[in-house]
Formats: sequence, C-alpha cells, structure tokens
Amino acid sequence: MSTTTSEHPAAAEKAAPERKEPTYLFTEKYVADKSEIARRFIETRARLNANVDKASNFLVKRFYNIDHNTYLEGALPAKTKELMGLVASACLRCDDCIYYHAIQAYRLGVTRAEQEESLNVALVVGGSIVVPHLRRAYELLEQIYG
Repeated sequence: MSTTTSEHPAAAEKAAPERKEPTYLFTEKYVADKSEIARRFIETRARLNANVDKASNFLVKRFYNIDHNTYLEGALPAKTKELMGLVASACLRCDDCIYYHAIQAYRLGVTRAEQEESLNVALVVGGSIVVPHLRRAYELLEQIYG
C-alpha cells in the first residue's frame, strides 16, 4: 500500500518562517555605558574586527555572514538562539563568546533569570571546568542587570 505525501505529517508542515533582523531593545552603547566589562569587550571586538576586515579575506567574510544569518529571527526567536549561543560558549569556555551572547541576549530583552538558567545548563553539560567562566559571566550580568 503506497502513501501519498499529503498523508505524512511532515508534508503538512509549513514553509520555514521568513528570517529577519531581530528587534533590539537596547543599543551596544547603552550596554557599554552600564558595564565596564561590556564597554571593554565591545571596543576591543570592534578594533580587532577592523583588523580582520582590512585583510578582506573571502572565507572570513563568508563565515561572518553565516554567523550573522544564524542569529536572525526565524523558526526560533533570536532570544532563544542567543541563549543557545551562551550555553555553547560557556561549555567551550570562550569568555569573549560568553560576553558577546550575554550582551546580545540582554539587548534583546532576555531577563537575568533566563540567562542564569541558561548558564545552569552550561554548567551541567560542561561540568566544573565551566565554573571560572560562570564567575566572569555573573560579573557581567551583575553590571548590566544590577
């Protein structure tokens, strides 16, 4: 007995939602004014990215484009994607990445409690090696949320 695609649940699935830029509640400048850690990170990242941009490396530009497009609004909200990035960054023990995703999540309106729960997931998945990075993440959260 053959089945048609209309009988399969996957066939009824809607097309992927349009991907669009997220709506930020706060600017980078606003976050930088609230937090010395965020200010140093944002300024250093901009300076170092300028050096990378000067190289005009096609593969780097392609990777940056993929990265940018990954965090657009889509089937998953940008807030969720930033929290996923925060968890992965903590598990991978990348303080720059942790700062980036925590700042972006804050800019999108993610609450401190949501960020802390996400960091709990990172701690469970990553283990005790995540603790030093957790401490630095909490220091940033204290500065931006108060």
